Amino acid sequence: MHRLLQLTLDLFDVAAPPTPPKALPGARHPRANREALLGDSLVAFELRRARRRNIGFLVGAEGLTVTAPKWVPLYEIDAAVKEKAGWIVRKLDETRERHQRIESQRIEWRDGATFPFLGEPVIVVLDPRHGFDEVGAVLNTDAAALPGVARLTLHVGLSHGATADQVRDAVQAWLMRQAKRLFTERLDHYAPQLGVQWCKLCLSSAGTRWGTASADGSIRLNWRLIHFRLPVIDYVVAHELSHLRVMDHSPRFWETVRTVVPDYSQLRGQLKDEALPPW
Repeated sequence: MHRLLQLTLDLFDVAAPPTPPKALPGARHPRANREALLGDSLVAFELRRARRRNIGFLVGAEGLTVTAPKWVPLYEIDAAVKEKAGWIVRKLDETRERHQRIESQRIEWRDGATFPFLGEPVIVVLDPRHGFDEVGAVLNTDAAALPGVARLTLHVGLSHGATADQVRDAVQAWLMRQAKRLFTERLDHYAPQLGVQWCKLCLSSAGTRWGTASADGSIRLNWRLIHFRLPVIDYVVAHELSHLRVMDHSPRFWETVRTVVPDYSQLRGQLKDEALPPW
């Protein structure tokens, strides 16, 4: 078809229409208010104005965000974007590939589904014979499991006809109970070592923050931390408790964390690098 079109255009001496720029997958920010042609890729980005000294670039899950001082004209911003074209396109590609990889790990909530708990895979078993004393689910351990085979199974008191939402909600309720119990235990473990007192624990579902601490001793921890290994959880707990002594991220703060979690830097890296499956 393309060859026939070209022959027709040649016959009548008509120039072929220009090839439109390709839209780079993931390159349209949901709040895009400006576009740039970077090589042969069209990138729609969000431009923000702020009180700052220079132009900043951030490639995240939503796409490219450019933050510029209020006094910088648009043509300078466009020039800066083109100058960073290679870096921007590479980061957008990396972000897209990471998103696809995470999406491929999305949990299908059914009998036999697998999810991480304290760093180990757990298999969901729908067991309609039991209500498990109103707790909804019970974790069983198979010490004789073969290498490479999950040794943990979570028996959930649901029928085999349960919907995906019902299975997910039952597993989430069980995980949140485990999180509340374990987080409380770890807070009680590290607070005396840091010489601080905490007064209240709340579980959060924040999308981007693993925890927060308030000066009054209130601690908020993301319940999905329960997916990680215990050393990673301990790092976050120690991090938030350390804020009860130092309410910033100064060198003094990190030295405080180091007193109870010497390898905090490595654990912090694991927290950033180990992507959890979409819920």
